[in-house]
Parts: sequence; structure tokens; C-alpha cells
Amino acid sequence: MEAYTGFAEVYDMFMDNVPYEEWNTYLTGLLREYGINEGVVLELGCGTGKMTRLLAKSGYDMIGIDNSEEMLEIAMASRQEEDEILYLQQDMRELELYGTAKAVVSICDSMNYILEEEDLLEVFRRVNTYLDPGGIFIFDMNTIYKYQELLGETTICENREEGSFIWDNYYDEEEQINQYDLTLFIREEDELYRKYEETHFQRAYEVETVKKLLEKAGMEFVAAYDAFTHESVKPDSERIYMIAREKGKKNE
Repeated sequence: MEAYTGFAEVYDMFMDNVPYEEWNTYLTGLLREYGINEGVVLELGCGTGKMTRLLAKSGYDMIGIDNSEEMLEIAMASRQEEDEILYLQQDMRELELYGTAKAVVSICDSMNYILEEEDLLEVFRRVNTYLDPGGIFIFDMNTIYKYQELLGETTICENREEGSFIWDNYYDEEEQINQYDLTLFIREEDELYRKYEETHFQRAYEVETVKKLLEKAGMEFVAAYDAFTHESVKPDSERIYMIAREKGKKNE
């Protein structure tokens, strides 16, 4: 599967209900709590670069990583003249940088796209490798509750002049994997609409599983919060934020 191919064209349009400015305020607040007020910050799964640009405006030297060429093309096209953001097309499981970063961040449930524990462990290992000593890793995840109770077995539709989508969800409780079947109709010239079909998969993880994988990767687990708060994760939390710290490289 090549995720976000046709959908990349209309991603920002259909995500215009996401309060990116508020998310940025929360994320930069967390970064500053850990003394990260400037310097290099890496965003994994940067997509079209909306959060990357906001973080850059907040004073960080940004690197955006995404596996979708189409998403990165939109991110590059959206750059302002004063932007010095470096965008790289990479699979986060194969992350490679020429230096280190003070922090790594990842939002919009990018980590849920990693379907195997061994692959998630590899992502965490590579993040640890490219963090400065004591650097901070902040990422969010959709929860099991959200997939089971809110998304699974639901259909979401939206119709606009520029395009429409039908989003069918199927959640496998045993595998803890949610399948997204997307059907898109994107307007082209002469009032014609082109149809695209994509299938995406996300996996839900227990907090304890993620914590163990972070520690196995050589990182220190710091905190898990109910999203956009400093409160503990609740049984009905829909999105959580997790924070880990680099605590020393392992020679392998």
C-alpha cells in the first residue's frame, strides 16, 4: 500500500477542522517544559507540513520526515521564502540523519501506522540514536478505546464542492488493527471528478506495551497524558501523548 496518494491532494481540505494552532501551543509547551526552547527538532510523519511550519514559527529549526512523496510535494509547495525547513522522504523505520536533534515529535497518530511491535521498536531505537544526549521524544497515539468504541464499524462521509470522501472503518479486536477504506472523489477540470480508492491500517497499542518498547530501545519513559492535558490516561481517553528521554546510546 502506498498511503496518502490521492488523498494527499485534498488532505488539508478535509483536515481543516483540526486545531493545529492549539495543538502547536500544547506541543511547544511540552517542549519548553523540558528546556527545549530552540534548536533542531525532527517531526516524524510530517505530512503536508502544517505542524512543521508552526513549529518553525515557534523558533525551532525543523526537519520534516514523511514516507509519502505526494504529501511532501505539497509541504514543499507550501513553503514560504523565509522557511528553512528540511523535508526528507524516508520510512521512519529506516530513519537516517547526518546529525542529532534536541527533540523528535510525531502527531496525528503517525505511530499507529506502525503495525508490528518489532517495527515500532526499530522506530524508537532510531529516534534514540538521533536524539541529543537527554533529548526528548514526544508523540501521540490513538487509543484502543477510540478504535473499539468510536471508529470501528463506522462510516464517515463528507461532501464538498472540491471533493468528497467515504471513510469506512473496520476494527479487528484480536489483532488490534483498524482498517480504513477510503473512497475519494476529487474535482478536476470541466467539473469532472476523479475517483481514488485507498486502504490504510492503524494498530492500537496498550500504554504498557509502548512503555516497554521505549525502554527496550534504550530510552527513559517519562510520562503519558490524556491528550492536550497533563492528566493521567483515562479509560475513555481517545488520544494520548507520550514522552520519553534519550538516556545514553548503546554500542551495537
